[in-house]
Amino acid sequence: MFQLTQTSIVLIAGFWVLVLLSLAIKIVKQYQRGVVLRFGKLMRTRNPGFNLIIPVVDRMFKIDLRVVTMVVEPQAVITKDNVTIKVDAVVYFKVMDPVKAVLQVQDYMKATTQIALTTLRSVLGQSDLDELLFERDKINKKLGEIIDNHTEPWGIMVDVVEVKDVQLPETMQRAMARQAEAEREKRAKVIHAQGEYMAAETLKDAAHIISIEPAALQLRYLQTLTEIAGEKNSTVIPLPMDILGVLQKSQK
Repeated sequence: MFQLTQTSIVLIAGFWVLVLLSLAIKIVKQYQRGVVLRFGKLMRTRNPGFNLIIPVVDRMFKIDLRVVTMVVEPQAVITKDNVTIKVDAVVYFKVMDPVKAVLQVQDYMKATTQIALTTLRSVLGQSDLDELLFERDKINKKLGEIIDNHTEPWGIMVDVVEVKDVQLPETMQRAMARQAEAEREKRAKVIHAQGEYMAAETLKDAAHIISIEPAALQLRYLQTLTEIAGEKNSTVIPLPMDILGVLQKSQK
């Protein structure tokens, strides 16, 4: 029959002591808090550093207090104006009350993810496509408020919710491209018409000045002759304006 020696007993006892110590010693990091339950009953929250618990009797849950970045995978959503799109988002949240995160919800990460998914579909389904494309900040704020209201009882605070990308159907992309091109053509025609109008106004003012100031007509006549001579490399003999006036009257 096998008999334990004193050395064996010491070794076995030492082994179990090490096992119990490994179960009793808990290191809580600076960005964590430890929630201790004794026989399933809340005891207290442990701060960062070296902590001891009673093995088997106590159980510690380490809760991370850092900001969590949760990516919401692309979701198919039908907008209020019946356009099917795919939208993905990102949610930034953190645990504010580690006790509630342990006691009030089974898995706060999974629960927050599901709330974000359902809220994203609900809010975007109540929004028009134009609102989603051009009022993104308003929708992000609304999403954040709704998700935060749901997660507050769990000790979770939602910092930011951002809709990252909106994937439109190809037919809708082509329609929007045609609309943008039409808008550019309309602006070009309006600018061209405004330019023609301003040119006509300027010519009208110039004609009025020339009609009341004969000297202005003489200067414009000489300037025109100078331009003609410079362009065609020819000699131009100017006629006095009074002779031109006589010729004009004789033709009448």
